[in-house]
Amino acid sequence: MPEAKATKTGRPPGIALAFLPNRVLSRTTAAIVIAFWVVATLILWVALPWKTLPTPLEIWRALGTMWWTRGLGPELFTTLKLIASATFFTVVVSLSLSYVTVLPFFRPLVEGVSKLRFLGLTGLVFPFTLMTGGGYALKVVLLTFGMATFFVTAMAQNVAEIPRSEFDHMRVLGAGEVRIVWEVVVRGTLDKAVDCLRQNVAMGWAMITMVEGISRAEGGIGALILDENKHFLLAEVYALLLVILVVGLAMDYAMGVLGNVLCPHARLGRIAR
Repeated sequence: MPEAKATKTGRPPGIALAFLPNRVLSRTTAAIVIAFWVVATLILWVALPWKTLPTPLEIWRALGTMWWTRGLGPELFTTLKLIASATFFTVVVSLSLSYVTVLPFFRPLVEGVSKLRFLGLTGLVFPFTLMTGGGYALKVVLLTFGMATFFVTAMAQNVAEIPRSEFDHMRVLGAGEVRIVWEVVVRGTLDKAVDCLRQNVAMGWAMITMVEGISRAEGGIGALILDENKHFLLAEVYALLLVILVVGLAMDYAMGVLGNVLCPHARLGRIAR
């Protein structure tokens, strides 16, 4: 039976697809839908009855003031350096622990590390301060701990779910155990590792305000937003939140591009589905 008779081709017009379930929109139609919701959100924001909240224009002005006179640029660079350092150590620690689960001896250790994700960072400040001496190193360790425990949990599960047939197939081909681990475990789960990293970087970026609030020695955008909030400068606070959101979206997009570059086969598989 024909799908619809809204057009001569038997297909509904592009914008109508947005109101039909399980449809894929073209880029143009998707852009129209996104623009609609952005405009609707701004109108709702301006029309809110709570006049104590800053308007979009006030936030934009506060953003310019903070960038040119309050050192927002250097503070943002400090925060980006922190998230980059924590991400590096997270990848090294998490992937190392996840890959050694092929050895039964290390599985209880990795399982124990994954359970640490239920701990809050506040109670760990004192022991980590004793270990690092505080300052920048403390923030890196705190952020790495918060990200790595979740990364290990996800990646260890991905490694455990590898079908035994893939290991047997490599053995039939005459590959040694080290080659099997490299081909099946490391290379075979690379796309999932990048996807897990993308999610954990987003989690780390969400925790950045709390971590930089715990140790304000080197500053950062987290410490800056806490200072502005302390003085109830709401326009400045929302301006900083806007910066955090935009930078977070940019990092997420960059991680998506990295995943497509490193694992193009995964992208082709998603398109095929």
